[in-house]
Amino acid sequence: SVTGACQAIQKLTRVRVVDNSTLGNTPYHRPPKCIHVYNKTGVGKVGDKILLAIKGEKKKALIVGHKMPGSSMTPRFDSNNVVLIEDNGNPIGTRIKTPIPYTLRKREGEFSKVLAIARNFV
Repeated sequence: SVTGACQAIQKLTRVRVVDNSTLGNTPYHRPPKCIHVYNKTGVGKVGDKILLAIKGEKKKALIVGHKMPGSSMTPRFDSNNVVLIEDNGNPIGTRIKTPIPYTLRKREGEFSKVLAIARNFV
């Protein structure tokens, strides 16, 4: 059988880093790829943490937008957007270049520092 392309974030999915960290913005011949999703299902949604392979390094990231249509109040993005974070949850960059979903504000305790550097919400 032929299945459609999966638009959620799982292993080996290419992602786009949307913060202004030096690691995410320096050009490289391979895009960052997800190598692990930190939840039970193995499919990442907005607000999930993932492990990225980026420029030969392993870094944690937070999903702030994906292509897959979600619930009625979750916006759908043109690319799979992530923000690089440290192991303790602090963002590596100081600005987020794209709008992030308003639904992340419900989970403000976990992502308060990421929400603080966001410029606008959708």
